[in-house]
Amino acid sequence: MIPYTAPVDDLRFVLNEVVGLETVAALPNCDSAAPDLVDAVLEEAGKFASGVLAPLNRVGDKEGSVLENGVVRTPTGWKDAYSQFTESGWNSLPFEPEYGGQGLPWTVAFAVNEMWQAANLSFGLCPLLTQGAVDLLTEHASAEQKALYLPKMIAGEWNGTMNLTEPQAGSDLAAVRTRAVRADDGTYRITGQKIFITYGEHDLTDNIVHLVLARLPDAPPGIKGISLFIVPKFLPNADGTPGARNDLRCASLEHKLGIMASPTAVMAFGDDGGAVGFLVGQENRGIEYMFTMMNNARLGVGIQGVAIAERAYQQARDYAKGRVQSKDLADPKGSGVAIIRHPDVRRMLLDMRAKTEAARALALYAGTQLDVSRHHEDATVRAAATARVDILTPIVKAWSTDIGCDVASTGVQIHGGMGFIEETGAAQHYRDARITPIYEGTNGIHANDLTFRKTGRDGGESARTFIAEMRATVAELESIPGDDMEAIRTNLSAGLDALEQAVAWVVKTQADGDLRAAAAGAVNYLKLWGTVAGGWMLARSAAKALEGLRQPGANAPFLEAKLVTARFYAEQILAQGPGLLLPILTAHRTVMALSEDQF
Repeated sequence: MIPYTAPVDDLRFVLNEVVGLETVAALPNCDSAAPDLVDAVLEEAGKFASGVLAPLNRVGDKEGSVLENGVVRTPTGWKDAYSQFTESGWNSLPFEPEYGGQGLPWTVAFAVNEMWQAANLSFGLCPLLTQGAVDLLTEHASAEQKALYLPKMIAGEWNGTMNLTEPQAGSDLAAVRTRAVRADDGTYRITGQKIFITYGEHDLTDNIVHLVLARLPDAPPGIKGISLFIVPKFLPNADGTPGARNDLRCASLEHKLGIMASPTAVMAFGDDGGAVGFLVGQENRGIEYMFTMMNNARLGVGIQGVAIAERAYQQARDYAKGRVQSKDLADPKGSGVAIIRHPDVRRMLLDMRAKTEAARALALYAGTQLDVSRHHEDATVRAAATARVDILTPIVKAWSTDIGCDVASTGVQIHGGMGFIEETGAAQHYRDARITPIYEGTNGIHANDLTFRKTGRDGGESARTFIAEMRATVAELESIPGDDMEAIRTNLSAGLDALEQAVAWVVKTQADGDLRAAAAGAVNYLKLWGTVAGGWMLARSAAKALEGLRQPGANAPFLEAKLVTARFYAEQILAQGPGLLLPILTAHRTVMALSEDQF
């Protein structure tokens, strides 16, 4: 397997030149994001990802995690790597200093998270879920619960999990049956089974803090009757140390296509009368609270899509530079050349690179908006940023993970037959990537969310505001000469025209009550959003690259590559955007046309 090199220069460029880290650093409580400190964080994170986590990726894939006598054993090297991870403070980056966090903005945390997930996706899932759990408890837990759980979780001594779905429920959480019964001591007794619980049982931490959705006997039906509980593996003592074992266990581990080292547990609660649970917030508001963790995890999974794309790109690029096969078309009588000399391989590599860079920039842009929504002094600005995050969340999650799968698949193709052989490592990236469009809500669910909740709920106002901001960039690019910028500007403008028409159609269709028509085109609607917004990001990247090339001492090869990548995206990927408009408008005519028996 080809080693992973953290893309620190690319991350630095996007943060400083494209998404505006300086604006984030100027926010209240975000002044820790000074350029020198962020540079140091990126450099050290890159070293840890490349030097410690990446070498374990193949080990984890081959060994997997194993359940023996109720105990899950993680692969060789996992425990030591996790100890190094927490001792170095990496688990605590974006959290409040009051509870032991470092207080860095989420924008920086997102950049660092990409490196963890690219180096070792199975490992990165553990801190990703803890990150979401900490975010939820910070927002909704009582002062006593925060004091007890947050310091341990932020330090990484305890990890957090998300216990949502059940065998009969799938993505329909209204069908959750896990029960919670009030106890005389003010706690609750939890009984039921949860499936697909990432790191539900393992040997990395002293305790596992399960966040569990359950229903009280007198709760109203549907999702309005679900409450949220903290159900720790070990009940904490008064001094915060793990105490008695709670009534819960890992019933089995799933056998999966990929992410072999990440233990995906079936969790059984209440075999001996009921696991002790502690209510978070108020009864029957569990879904509302859980959405804090879910939205955090959804952005995190989108970053996983970027990460696996970066890893697959590096693997394919380095293989293409070393694999000699066939002759150069420009020298048919010469010797064989490395396949990177062949135009079609170049096309595939540029496709991989451009999609990855567009998705990375969009995810980090979402990070800036998240920070603004939480820290800006002006409530109006915070509200606008929240609306932007609402739109970006399903796009970053779904579009980026689709890209992760697409880029990983192209990576296998570049390897040819060797890509289908496990020893090269290309196949693992493809297998690992495939879960990302499924968990934390399937990409179809996110397409519906973007269509109905994020576009329809305000009649498309937030969507049109976003489009107007992208159009302002097009206007700014008018003053930049050259055919590169003309090609980028022209294709971005055409993509925005198509997106504007799509938004209008989605809003009208819902107003007319034709929800099936809107749903039939939802996936293409999200893809159009991602394609255009990614093109917007790379247009900004190209403008900054051109500006940088005019500066003395510029890193010309790096900046020229940015410009070429942005133009390739505009002409080869963004140019396909308007073609998505027709299936958005017409898909409903055939999608529901066949009877069930005709399939």
